[in-house]
Amino acid sequence: MSESAIDTARQAMRPRALETEMPSGRTTGWWGMILFVTTEATVFAALFGSYFYVRFQSGGQWPPPGIEPPGLLRPIIMSVLLLPSSLPVMWAERGIRKGQRWRLRAGLAITLVLGIAFLGMQVLEYSSELKKYTFTTNAYGSLFYSITTFHGFHVTVGLIMVGWLLAASLRGSFGYKRHERVRLTAIYWHFVDIVWAAIVLCLYLSPRL
Repeated sequence: MSESAIDTARQAMRPRALETEMPSGRTTGWWGMILFVTTEATVFAALFGSYFYVRFQSGGQWPPPGIEPPGLLRPIIMSVLLLPSSLPVMWAERGIRKGQRWRLRAGLAITLVLGIAFLGMQVLEYSSELKKYTFTTNAYGSLFYSITTFHGFHVTVGLIMVGWLLAASLRGSFGYKRHERVRLTAIYWHFVDIVWAAIVLCLYLSPRL
């Protein structure tokens, strides 16, 4: 092999050259999370579709007679707690991209507190609504509790993910070149917030329209 060919091979094996040969675009983890979120969004869409199908098939008062429309005070407080929680997640993610672990820790801690407070308010909401109707009272009760409980489960999963990231960040994990799990958790948390906005519109506001 000639010296020029050897030099060409050496150039090709340099780190910069290898980086140009690496596949560009989204990671497998990113596509996996997007696929998972899309699947879960389909399930929620089916639940919302069932809710409105039963509502329009009833052809009368909604909620059914004997059940008052759900109150708005607690859902508003819950929205104030959950919807803005996407901001500290976004702030934390952008911070770790710059290598600022303190921003990651602070943002995750704020999100964790807001999420736990949201679940606490949901417990209070259930304690009030369960006195009026239960999961087995009628189709309305079944759909209301199915949708809100399913969402509460997703919030719980999201909090476990955020808590794990916070614990890992306190141990010094993650950096500006190593933060894929932070990005994936942020995608999931944004999805949870969007679903809650849909729940407020469909379950709490639409019966009053």
